[in-house]
Amino acid sequence: MINLIRGRDADTTLLRAQTGQLLSEFLFGTAPPVARARRGETGGEAGARIELAYVLDGGERLRIIDALVTVISGAYCHLPQKRAAYALDPVQALHLLRSRVAELSEGEFHLALTSIVLGLRDAHTRYSGPRAGQGAVATLPFLVEQYGSHDEPVFVVSKVSAPQLVRDPKFTAGVVLESWNSIPFARAVDLYSDRETGGRPDARRARALESLTFRALEGGPPPDEMLVDIGYRILSGETRREIRIPWRVVHPARAETSQRPGSRASRYIAANPAAEVVRRAKKMMFSGSVWQAERSGVAVARDKGWIKTWFQDTLAAKVIKNKAQGELGYLRIWSFDVDDDDAFIAEVIRLLDLLPETGLILDLRGNPGGLIWAAERLLQLFTPNTVTPARFSVLATPLMRALARSPFNRMEFEAWLPSLEAAIATGEAYSQPLPLTDPDWCNDIGQRYSGPIVCVVDPNTYSAGDLFAAGFVDNAIGTLVCVGEGSGAGGANVWTHYDLREALVGTPFELEGLPADVGYTVAIRRALRSGAADGTPIEDLGVPGIPYEMTLDDLLHENREMIAFCAGFLAGIPRTVLKVEINGNTVAVTTNGLDELETYTDGRPFEAVRKIGDGTWELPRPPAKIVEFVGRRNGEICQRRKVSY
Repeated sequence: MINLIRGRDADTTLLRAQTGQLLSEFLFGTAPPVARARRGETGGEAGARIELAYVLDGGERLRIIDALVTVISGAYCHLPQKRAAYALDPVQALHLLRSRVAELSEGEFHLALTSIVLGLRDAHTRYSGPRAGQGAVATLPFLVEQYGSHDEPVFVVSKVSAPQLVRDPKFTAGVVLESWNSIPFARAVDLYSDRETGGRPDARRARALESLTFRALEGGPPPDEMLVDIGYRILSGETRREIRIPWRVVHPARAETSQRPGSRASRYIAANPAAEVVRRAKKMMFSGSVWQAERSGVAVARDKGWIKTWFQDTLAAKVIKNKAQGELGYLRIWSFDVDDDDAFIAEVIRLLDLLPETGLILDLRGNPGGLIWAAERLLQLFTPNTVTPARFSVLATPLMRALARSPFNRMEFEAWLPSLEAAIATGEAYSQPLPLTDPDWCNDIGQRYSGPIVCVVDPNTYSAGDLFAAGFVDNAIGTLVCVGEGSGAGGANVWTHYDLREALVGTPFELEGLPADVGYTVAIRRALRSGAADGTPIEDLGVPGIPYEMTLDDLLHENREMIAFCAGFLAGIPRTVLKVEINGNTVAVTTNGLDELETYTDGRPFEAVRKIGDGTWELPRPPAKIVEFVGRRNGEICQRRKVSY
């Protein structure tokens, strides 16, 4: 591992970042709250930290509510589904809140708005109030995970950070948690799950379990308590012990490779922003040396045995050894939060070239999503067949018709406009579903990995992670294994208030600016699956697969039983290989397990089917810009390589 932390100053800086700031200091600063003062106007560092320093007047409150009414009723793509699934009407709830807005205190107003939006159980659609919590995460210095079945779970501490904050040498990885603030631990998790997003009980529990120790403050309220009393026992059977730990606040910065506001990709995001900032906070707390090293601008390995990569915030790869299968490849995709999908995919190709082709485990657990193009274009690297991406539709409302008609949005929404216009007469609730990632982009590189593949997801695999899982199954790429009932069930393209306000300029639905630091995100285009599940929404359903229950051995020893389980699905699959190397005016084609080879130039057949066996074949270089070699076994296409000159 590359260790770029040098000297006491670096250690002190990292420790300060990990331990953070006490929650009480963060909320109230060093001075009492200042009524009706704008954020920052009180002067000094303390003024910037006062939670209630920004008090909205009545007009500002009405402006926020009116904006949310307009957006949720006219642009929120899941509104019909949420009304049916949860028997709620968020638009009516907002109107009722508007009628009593003057009666509420500042805290009550923001809590009421947050509750209405959270009631949609959609992590894409969040309200963010005016406070100093943007980009902040309230943390406890340990990680809680679950093993066993959904009905009989066991909750354990899997990691501990900054032991000096715990002050109990027996509170280490592996202890079993029994109570949370004097509430039985399982009951506490269930109570928190009632407040969480997610269409399935296992998804809500997974997010509640994460929020017990890591809470993004931008999209939700801070913890009710300033510190937590935890009851636990050690696996060896010692008597029950208790520990008290205060909440602290950290501010994890975004990675250099992450998506930037205003970039060409900013309207093609499918992500849970709260989960992304929590992911970064976990990295800062539990992988401090990697966190420090990422600012160096060099390729970094996460730990011994891992391959160095420039995209260490989103990718991790290594060779693993399995008793039954020998060496296998393991690729962890932590997130799709990247700004450049071309560079991201190029790095994945480089890592795949360093992994054995005997089999690959793709691990997307906890992936909160990101750039849709990056997720859907990545699929082609693992299959010889043409990839069909997910399709997206929008609500057929006057607002979305006005948005699509606007010349400003022509390039982005013109394809949806005919079906939106037709819906006036047909009464369709949605537009025609169309892809957001150009199908040509999804097939412009072609297959790069020869071996069989297993993909692993869990209920925290969300948004663009859902899209990857759906594409993996719908394009029959390999076996999908689910820790839980399925992936996280976030099926939409997410926009911000800034995106919508900019797109609605010049239409009858123009939006006003919001008060400082107030914002929201909204699901604007809903995702539908392809293939055998064609037309099935991903939202609230997710992508099911073969279930797997985590074990204590998994949590404490790098997922080794889960890896063995996945390796079992790679066993017995016939292995085929096709490698292409350009040597001047010739092309060397190496094959294994194939019996026929076809050649295409610029999309047209170039050579009759060539009967082959195992070995290397020296062929003349075809006179074309793009050459494809297709390998078959018993008539079935097993390998495909595309070469561009």
